[in-house]
Amino acid sequence: MKKIVVGEKVSRKGIELLKAEPKWKVIEAEPTREKLLSELRDAAALIIRSQVKVDAELLKAAPRLQVIGRAGIGVDNVDVEAATKKGVLVMNTPGGNAVSVAEHTLALMLALARSVPQANESMHAGRWEKKLFEGRELRGKILGVMGLGRIGIEVVKRARAFELDVLAYDPYVSSLMAHDLNVQIVSMDDLLARSDVVTLHMPLTAETQNMVGQAFLRRMKKGACLINCARGELVEEAALAEAIRSGHLAGAALDVFAPEPPRDSPLLSLPQVILTPHIAGSTAEAQEIVGYKIAEQVRDYLKHSIIQNAVNMPSIPVEEYRAVQPYLELAERLGLFLAQVAPGPASGVIIRYAGKLAQMNTNLVRNSVLKGLLNPVLAEKANIVNAVTIAQERGLRIEETRAQQTQFTDSIRVSLRSNEHSAAVEGTVLHGTEPRLVVLDNINVESPLGGNLVVLKNLDVPGVVGKIGTILGRNQINIANFSLGRERPARGKAAQGPVEAVAVVQVDGKVPPLVLDELERIPAMRFVRAVKLG
Repeated sequence: MKKIVVGEKVSRKGIELLKAEPKWKVIEAEPTREKLLSELRDAAALIIRSQVKVDAELLKAAPRLQVIGRAGIGVDNVDVEAATKKGVLVMNTPGGNAVSVAEHTLALMLALARSVPQANESMHAGRWEKKLFEGRELRGKILGVMGLGRIGIEVVKRARAFELDVLAYDPYVSSLMAHDLNVQIVSMDDLLARSDVVTLHMPLTAETQNMVGQAFLRRMKKGACLINCARGELVEEAALAEAIRSGHLAGAALDVFAPEPPRDSPLLSLPQVILTPHIAGSTAEAQEIVGYKIAEQVRDYLKHSIIQNAVNMPSIPVEEYRAVQPYLELAERLGLFLAQVAPGPASGVIIRYAGKLAQMNTNLVRNSVLKGLLNPVLAEKANIVNAVTIAQERGLRIEETRAQQTQFTDSIRVSLRSNEHSAAVEGTVLHGTEPRLVVLDNINVESPLGGNLVVLKNLDVPGVVGKIGTILGRNQINIANFSLGRERPARGKAAQGPVEAVAVVQVDGKVPPLVLDELERIPAMRFVRAVKLG
């Protein structure tokens, strides 16, 4: 007898799906702490939404719990680390509200173009101000979509019905996927300069937090509008308010804020700004979809051990995990490193295992590479369970190869490729625990894979290393490790002019953009990138 506790209101059809299983007992418990603690003593599954807090105490009271199903995408109310330690799988339902959010984005776009809220307020006040509210057609305008995840794709589909031309910026969307969507992939600067409306569908990461600030807004086309139905933390509200007050932007529409609710936001007093209270995903249809989907996922896991949309690592045999565990961190850091140094969108990833790894089951290693590679650009976080599915959804082709011996006995090599460029890194594990970089783009260079790094490529001419050290020192940036390597001429051939050299500099603390700009101005320098690895 399996017992499933439904701790919050979800789809009726989902509950009936679970009740249809013979020898299963479904309890619809009140979401009170005492009631849940009592019911979970012999429960195999818990289904919740956002109200119930699943912490270490609750998990301790549920010794037979196998899976937690969260109807929705966020798992802030679940202690995922504690659940993992207890061997409890945590699932969510990403993308269940994608259509709802996309429709709300289009609603805000139309409302901005036709001054719907202002006209409505005028009418309710007894005024007839027909000439005041002359609007603009969407037809023929350019829509810039920042982020082509599930929601961004649904926005693109609906924008076509309004005869909008669509540009998109997303570093991890393949050219094949863009072609299928009939979308032109452009740089961020190009998108901002050309778009009449810019809509944000980016995840919140260290790189995207406060992304929409003064510099971003200055690069937007004069008279354009901004829409944010993604995360409030993407936008510096004071900078947006100033851009609207100055007349550079015609208006904005926001459904999300930081913090929520917005109490002292300068946007509250601007009539050119439309504000809604984080309701983009709040539709009856979306709630029904995520409620039924989580019930279906829990059923499939309990009945067939099928894992869908897991947000933590599932249990694996202890001996297998011990053998592969040292390489999981290496793999993730190699992927994260490449995500930050790759010159542009990739269409494929090649992972090569050498030495003992070539004889192992490398599924977890492969997924760890993809986790590191994808997470800087994803809203729904990839992990070693769902990374392959997410990569495939985004059109990223995955290839794995095995080599019995290489220069480095046990190593992982990860290569990104597209029609225009490629990038590759190779790493190994030293002393059983230390992930190390050993090759960057076919140049041997040994460096720690952790902390703050500055990656540089330059012509191998005298004086470059000294200039790098001088610039970092002048800006009070301490060097913890300085690794160098240079290209070797092909066997039997003399070097024709300066060859390419690389440097990986581990520093104490983050390197400001102004310092990176100064490094780029070194005459022999060809590439500078800051990399953050945990």
